[in-house]
Amino acid sequence: MLWPSPPWEDVTYWALDLETGGLDPRHDPILSVGMVPVRDGGIRLGEAFSSLVRPEEIAAIDPASIRAHHLLPGDVREAPPITVVLGAIDARLREGALLVHQAALDVSFLRRAYRRAGLRWPAPPVVDTVALLIKAAKRARFLDPDAPDDEPELNLSAARRKLGLPDYGAHDALTDAVSAAELFLVLRRRVGARRLRELL
Repeated sequence: MLWPSPPWEDVTYWALDLETGGLDPRHDPILSVGMVPVRDGGIRLGEAFSSLVRPEEIAAIDPASIRAHHLLPGDVREAPPITVVLGAIDARLREGALLVHQAALDVSFLRRAYRRAGLRWPAPPVVDTVALLIKAAKRARFLDPDAPDDEPELNLSAARRKLGLPDYGAHDALTDAVSAAELFLVLRRRVGARRLRELL
């Protein structure tokens, strides 16, 4: 039996991206967050949220990560701590679904931040554009068995390029959140999803 699920456009999806001081959610800090909603089937840039985040220890920033996000220790030294920023994130996550590119990474960082702040994880439905890329590729092969059996591009910029979306600068949290939101709208159509459950 299928569980009840709202039409996809009745759900608010908060596209979220994090820039972090490394790739290990067990130890590395969150340095910035960007969020933008997809509401009524459209991206609402006027409701976007972004913030730098001051890590508990500036020294915890992996120097190798700076090459990706270009955030120096001085850039985040005066930023609000994650406990403050989580309040803004939490209010948005409780409104609908969480939309991310590479859920395994971003959700792990968020859950750890919630746990360390003593907050209860709101457990929103999570829509992952990486999973949708894989689903879209499988659907394309099902609809056309003669289609090339290529693996989908899973890198955010490369996937957007392959689908005809414009290039944006990478590794800025808000820009990447907008990038993921745009990719989501293209993939939603490609997978033929009409209800939220078909996006999970």
